[in-house]
Amino acid sequence: MARTTNWRIRVVNTALAAVLLIGVSLAAAKSKGILFPDWSGPTAGTYDKPAAELGKKVTKGRPWSVETVAGAILGKTLPGKPVSMVGEIIDYSCYLQVGKHGDKHRGCGQKCAAVGQPIGLLAKNGALYMLIDEEHNSRRDGLTTFRKQAIDNMAKIVRVNGTYSEVQGQKAIYVQGSVKKKK
Repeated sequence: MARTTNWRIRVVNTALAAVLLIGVSLAAAKSKGILFPDWSGPTAGTYDKPAAELGKKVTKGRPWSVETVAGAILGKTLPGKPVSMVGEIIDYSCYLQVGKHGDKHRGCGQKCAAVGQPIGLLAKNGALYMLIDEEHNSRRDGLTTFRKQAIDNMAKIVRVNGTYSEVQGQKAIYVQGSVKKKK
């Protein structure tokens, strides 16, 4: 008897879960929301006319700063390629977790980035790049301004100059030129 009751409870629970899942899916399909990455447009800028430019242009002969090379093990860095890429500055963690970006998410993205959450660049083709200060020791020691620049430009389409690196599928652009001026 107990076995039959347990079986019936499982069938009812499974059916209820299926109905709930179908209901949520249908509701989500009818409207845009945080379940969809295109739920909000950028605050400013277009892919043809970015709102700002972050980072200095990097030369092919020297993709990494002297500071980064000096901080590398035996002075050997991983390969890097100079890039200049246009995309929307996003809060990397919220985008990957719940698809949030754009003007509606600007305030939240700024708060997340201000407390150290990773910052990303969302390209027009949907590719996602983590954005990181390039100068190794200055970044480690909190002596760069890139995070503030990115926070100020959160949810805007901008041009980012830097060094592209990819390791095991993880794409990053290291942005040079944001070391704080010594007083």
